[in-house]
Amino acid sequence: MGEPLRSGMVDSPRSLTEKLPSWARWSRWREVLVGYGLILPSLWVFLVFYYGPALFLLYIAFFHWNIFASQSTFVGFHNFVELVHQPVFWQSLLNTAYYVVLVVPVTTLLALALALLLREATRIRGGGISRALVFLPHVTPVVATSIIWVWIFDPNFGLANTVLRFLHLPQLQWLASVHWALPSVMIYTVWHSAGLYTILFLAGLATIPRQVLEAAQVDGARSWFTFRRILWPLISPITFFVIVLVSINTMQTFSQIYTLTGGPHGGAGGPAFSTTTDSLLIYQTAFLYEHFSLASAMSLVLFVLILVLTLGQKFLADRFVFYR
Repeated sequence: MGEPLRSGMVDSPRSLTEKLPSWARWSRWREVLVGYGLILPSLWVFLVFYYGPALFLLYIAFFHWNIFASQSTFVGFHNFVELVHQPVFWQSLLNTAYYVVLVVPVTTLLALALALLLREATRIRGGGISRALVFLPHVTPVVATSIIWVWIFDPNFGLANTVLRFLHLPQLQWLASVHWALPSVMIYTVWHSAGLYTILFLAGLATIPRQVLEAAQVDGARSWFTFRRILWPLISPITFFVIVLVSINTMQTFSQIYTLTGGPHGGAGGPAFSTTTDSLLIYQTAFLYEHFSLASAMSLVLFVLILVLTLGQKFLADRFVFYR
């Protein structure tokens, strides 16, 4: 047997670079500079339109800032204290929590069920068409499809009440009802977004070796046992990714709520603030009431809530996610 390696016998990349001749080191640095030079335009756009506004938002959240004024006044945490005394803000947080608690599990479970069905459909003819139909709602514009769903939820002539009438069930007011307005938005959101997460689950299922499932079938494992003990643990990483992605997107939902509940002319967020989520209230506070500092404080609160939720999910993932 050879002599074991001693510390210092393996050269570090930096020491190897120092051993190169000067012309080789210059060539290496030139490649690095050229690489950064090529991505610099994209980085500049990213810094200007992403990090720049984020830092400016952090700045004006602690100031009394007016877009038409040349000076701003430092107010410290006054904007956050004012939020505490705003009943509409607390209502928006409750609506956001209600929206997230229902949409996230329903979307995740529906996407997983569709992925399992489409996985079986690949064995028959037309499986590709089925995938395209499932993914199609996600690639359609939110505003355009929301306008169609406004007609679907119309209490008098909408398709939803027509179906309920055909089934001899009580008809609903849908978007015109305080109790059914937000669930109506949830139905649209699940319909529009489930296709994307279905494709992600399909990608995760495709990585599972078929030999594992065949071995379970040979051993006499039933379908539920195979799913519970084999499929579910093996796709737990993609499940965690989907849950985090759905949670973040759901907490930032804006377009469908704004369009379905009336937009600028129909009192978006109604009726009686029943669909006013935090994202919608941020928009209204900034661009309708022109209180940009208060809207920035709301944005920071929403950011902290998303961060806490994501970290909590990460903590649970360390215990329940199985990485192969």
